[in-house]
This record gives sequence, structure tokens and C-alpha cells, in this order.
Amino acid sequence: MSKQVPKPLTRRNFIHSAAITSAALGSVTLAPANWFATASAAMDDFATQRVDETPPANRGRIYKSVKWGMIKDGKTVLEKFQLNKELGYDGMELVSPSNLDIDEVVAASQETGLPVHGLVNQKHWQVRLSSPDSSQRQQGQQVLDQCLQDARSFGGDSVLLVPGRVKGPEENHDHVWNRSIVEIRKSLPLASRLGVRILIENVWNGFCETPEQLRDYLDEINSPWVGAYFDIGNVRKFSPPENWIRVLGNRIVKLDVKDWAKKGGFCKIGDGDVDWNEVRKALAEIQFTGWSTAEVKGGNKERLADIADRMNRCLAI
Repeated sequence: MSKQVPKPLTRRNFIHSAAITSAALGSVTLAPANWFATASAAMDDFATQRVDETPPANRGRIYKSVKWGMIKDGKTVLEKFQLNKELGYDGMELVSPSNLDIDEVVAASQETGLPVHGLVNQKHWQVRLSSPDSSQRQQGQQVLDQCLQDARSFGGDSVLLVPGRVKGPEENHDHVWNRSIVEIRKSLPLASRLGVRILIENVWNGFCETPEQLRDYLDEINSPWVGAYFDIGNVRKFSPPENWIRVLGNRIVKLDVKDWAKKGGFCKIGDGDVDWNEVRKALAEIQFTGWSTAEVKGGNKERLADIADRMNRCLAI
């Protein structure tokens, strides 16, 4: 004789079983007249709680942080780390060159458990790898080397780089392409030795304004130590970011997170024209996992909490 497997407890089965028990007991009153309605509501609450306990699809796959300059509260490095820990951020992104003390940053990181996942090259706009001045290009390459070393010292694994800027006949698209590749290749041995990747951000610099162009630029460099730091909001001006994600594929190593609207420009994450449902689908298709960093107007604790909530909802973190 086979053993009968009990039915799973559902709202319908629960109420049905309760009704049978009550009928069998006849006139014995065990509960008030509205008991069934109360029980039904309780099971609805139970079901809702079970749904809410299910983690979002990208929790544990996509991690969130903010740019260091966005954090306005906290007087010390440690206080800023502690604030971000309290708000649910997973790590920090700093800048280089900077006056931050390495030992102080490393101590704050260890105490809070928040890693520094990378750095932003602060001088790539002023000291450009695409400059018509060869001495400026050389200086820019030296700054990039310093950023790589700083990233390693802080415990990070990437440096965000804008490779140049299209400015005119002496610094056109081909110039930015060719000059920056020459300089970036000079830094590849150091990047490899330190284990720090150079990640190219797509920005409004007149360079690689289609995903195919950025794909081909990265492929020409052809190094595992160079990838894309894909800015979701920056490309919305040109075309849907989900298209870029699919074209760039696993060249995308990290994400900058912002939103943009045709009417109004940059705005709060989730309030613009970015279709976040499609962005999540595209990220899932390329099996993206890694860091996402908000690049929006920062502020105090309340503002940073709102940013964290918006990132959670838009990226299903």
C-alpha cells in the first residue's frame, strides 16, 4: 500500500480543513463568528510575507556603491565608510590622484568590511591621452600608471578611464582612437602585474557614440586588462542602453548607474527614459555580475538612502 503524500498547506486547503473540523465538532464553539475571514486574511498575509522574503534576482550578483565625492555626511574616512555600510552599500569607489591616506582607507575598509572596488582617474579630462601635445599624452600615461598603483594599494581591481575627447581638427575621432590606444598599451604590463583593469567609460566626449564603435575600439586594444565601464544613463541620449549591453556583451566589467530623460536631461535613477526592465533583461542575457556605482548628485544620509533604494529597485539588487 503506497504512502499518501500530504497536500501542501495553501490558503484554500487550510480554510477547507478548518471548515470540516468545525462541522465535525457540531455545536462546540471554538472561535468567533468572523474566524474564517480572519484566518483567510492571515493566510494572505503569510503568502505576502513569503513573497517578500524572496531575494531580488540580482542580489548577490550585482553589487552597489557610490562615487566618493557623493558622500557629504561623515567627517572622517571611517565615518563615511560606516554610513555607507549602514545604508546597505556593498563597497566604495575612490578617486586618484587624491589626498586620501592609504592606511586610513584600508583600516576603514577592514573595520566595516566594505571593499574599495576601484578608482576613477581624476585627471583624464585635463591631461588627455588623445591630446595633440605628445608631452601631455606622456603625462596622461604616467597619471594612469599612478592610478593603477593607487588602486592596488587601496585594494581595488579597476581604474575608470576616459580615453580622450574629440575637440576639433587637431583632436578628432581618429586621433582619440589611435593616440589613446598607444598610451593605454604602455600601461598594460603594469596593469597585468598589479591585477588591476583599465575600464573605458562611455561619456559625452564625442567618441564612440555607438555600441559597435566602442566594441571595436576595445577589440583593437585586445587585452584582458582592458574592458568597458558601461554608463547606463550616458548612452540613453544616443540609443537604448539595452542595445549597448547586448553588443558589448562580456566586455562590460562594471556599471555606472544614472538615468536620463529627453525632457530634462539627467534625473533621479528610475525617473528618466531608461527602460530598467529591458536593462535587467539584457544584463541577464550577457550573464553580468559585478559592481554598479551610482554617478548622480550626492548629498546627506537621506539622499544616499534614496539612491540605494532606487538602485535596488531598478537593478533588482
